[in-house]
Amino acid sequence: MRILTLITAAILAVTAYAASAIAQGYGKQKVVYHINYEDPKAQAGAMRNIQNHINAVGKENLDLKVVLHGKGLTLLLEPDAQGKTKFQAGNADDNMTAKIDGLKQQGVEFNVCANTLRGKKVNYEADLYDVSKADIVPSGVAELAKLQAMGYTYIKP
Repeated sequence: MRILTLITAAILAVTAYAASAIAQGYGKQKVVYHINYEDPKAQAGAMRNIQNHINAVGKENLDLKVVLHGKGLTLLLEPDAQGKTKFQAGNADDNMTAKIDGLKQQGVEFNVCANTLRGKKVNYEADLYDVSKADIVPSGVAELAKLQAMGYTYIKP
C-alpha cells in the first residue's frame, strides 16, 4: 500500500512539473527574419535558426516571415540564372531549395524586395526559386519597418 502511495505521489509530481513546463512555454509569436547577405553558409545558418525557432515554439504558435533584399535574394536565385542578373552567385541549389520547401510547408513566408528585383535585373518568375507575385513587397526595408510596427520581433541571423 505504501509503495502504491509513493508511486501515485511520484506520478502526480511529474504531471504537475510537466503542466508547469507547458505553462511557461513561449506562447504565440510574430517574427521577421532579415536576410540581406549572399554568403551561402550564413544563409544556410539562417535557415537552421528558423527551423530551430519553429521546433521550439511550434508552427501553430508562430507567424514567421523572411524578408530578403539586396544580396539576400541570392538565397532564392537559381544557380543557372545568375548570369542573367547583376548577382555574383545563385544559392538556390537542391540543398537550399529543400530547406526552403520544408520551411514553407510549416507556414514560413518569404518576402522579396521589388527594388532589388529591378536593380539587379532579376525576373522573379524565371530566376528565383518558388516566388510568386504575392511574395513581392515594394521595399524590403520598408516591409521590415512595417512588420516591426505591427508587433513582429526583428531577428537578423
